[in-house]
Order: sequence, then structure tokens, then C-alpha cells
Amino acid sequence: MSEKERNEENISEEESIKDQVEEILDEAIEEADSKEEQQETETSESEKEQLKADLEKEKDKFLRLFAEFENYKRRTSKERVEMFKTASQDVMVSMLPVLDDFDRALNEIAKAKDKNLLKGVELIYNKFRETLRSKGLELMEVKEGDAFDADLHEAITQIPAPSDKLKGKIVDVVEKGYKLGDRIIRYPKVVTGK
Repeated sequence: MSEKERNEENISEEESIKDQVEEILDEAIEEADSKEEQQETETSESEKEQLKADLEKEKDKFLRLFAEFENYKRRTSKERVEMFKTASQDVMVSMLPVLDDFDRALNEIAKAKDKNLLKGVELIYNKFRETLRSKGLELMEVKEGDAFDADLHEAITQIPAPSDKLKGKIVDVVEKGYKLGDRIIRYPKVVTGK
């Protein structure tokens, strides 16, 4: 059952409970009114007003408590969804060095010019990368010439810029960066030009 279906089911259950509670309270008010009519000769007008006020006060108290409970359920549901999104973060972080090793292996195998070996390793690498992508892992696109942003990149060193266009910009990407959903789990390590 998907999260959406569970949420819709919870909402319909909550509406049903709320309707039942309102019916019970309305019946209690009507019952109190009918009892008041029977006892009208016995009780004074001020006592009736006091009973109505007390009943309304209890109804208001109950509705506030019910609303507070609804807010609590919504908040915990949202927190649970967030927890599931980031629960796999530790596993993803431990798999990143394996992705890096695959990149290095593909570069070395390409130099050896063994087409069958290269094709086999590429198939495994693509399947591994797609499996991680399906679980929410995204590669951060960083290339030479991009502006350096300390919030998104980790500068490991500065070198003299090979051209004036690369001053203060990224000259080389040493290690790729990855995101899991909207959260950066590994910042790209870059070399900047000065």
C-alpha cells in the first residue's frame, strides 16, 4: 500500500471519527435540551444556561483536543516519510567509493583496448549506477569552467589558472559529488584557479 493510499485511508478514517464524535455531541446536546424541557418547571433559567455553557465548554475542549491529535498525526507522518528518504544515506555513502573505483577501472580498461572486457565492466557499472539512481542518488554536475561555490563544492587546492577565463573558477574535478534527494551526501572535490 503506497504512502498516498495510507494517507487517504487515514483521512477518511479521521473524517469518519470526527463525524461520529460530532453526532454523539449533538445527540448529547439534544438530550440535554429535552431533559431541560422536562425539568423546565423544576429548574431555574440560570441553571439551564449554566448547563448549556458547561456542555459547550466541554464540546470546545474536545474539538481542540481532536484538532491537536490530528496535527500530531500529520507531523509524525511527515517525519516518517523524511526518515525513509534519508534512511539509506549510510548505505549510499559507503557505496560511493565503489562507484569511484568503477570509474577508474573503466578508464584503465579503455586504455588496454580490450573491447569485450570493457563492454562487460560497463554493463555492470551501468546496472550498479542505475540501481543507486533509482534509490535517489544523483550525480552533481560539475565541470571545468563552472563558478566555484563554497556551499556546493569543496576546494582541495588552488593552482595558477591556465587562462584568464578560469581565474576563480573550477579548473579540475578530483572527486565527483553526489546528492540523495535534496541533501548533498558528498561534496565534489575541485581544484580552483587563482
